Amino acid sequence: MAARIRALVVSAAAVATISGTPGESIQAVAAPPSPAVPPAALLPPETVPHASARDGFDLASALSTSDREESRINIGGCADVVHGRLVGTGATGQGFQSAVPGGQVSELVARMTNPPDLAAWAAQAGRCSKVTVDDAAGTAVSTVTVHPAPAVPGAKTLSYEQLLTLPGQPPELPGLRLRTVAIAADDVLVVLRDAGTTGLDLDALAVAAWRHAAGPLGR
Repeated sequence: MAARIRALVVSAAAVATISGTPGESIQAVAAPPSPAVPPAALLPPETVPHASARDGFDLASALSTSDREESRINIGGCADVVHGRLVGTGATGQGFQSAVPGGQVSELVARMTNPPDLAAWAAQAGRCSKVTVDDAAGTAVSTVTVHPAPAVPGAKTLSYEQLLTLPGQPPELPGLRLRTVAIAADDVLVVLRDAGTTGLDLDALAVAAWRHAAGPLGR
């Protein structure tokens, strides 16, 4: 499951095709690349409690090197929810991943001309609340729960939790828990994710990340 952990923690760098209704994509047609995102748009290291050294990445590089093998999922239209894909085509961005006590945390700041419809994404997550995934990383059961998201003036927000377990896994075993908080407005998307039992206030961290990114992005 280690390969799946890394893929899901950094999977905000994958292209989204979430549908508002079956067969209807909420992403617009392909568009020219968006303005660059400076590394300074990311949260300063000292703002993430007890984080280790950062493993940073550029969104374009992450997209070019990511494994695009499709999962075989037994409920249609759920691949993007299971893999946490939130970023549209033509996006630029910067991100990092760090180890923290109890797990990992990552941030992505992206600019795009085709921002995701977070309300439609949440609705799709509700329809894909429990699915079985069978891909190169192995077989797992994905359970997704949408939570109330933090209120951010002038922006759309999304918060959800995903639990990955093995088929037939005894209920006393915890599985892998991942949380995601996303904030979007105009052409900017900020995503905070953690994996494990980090104890981080991810809502507060995401709001802080959104506010911090405003200056370097000229918002």
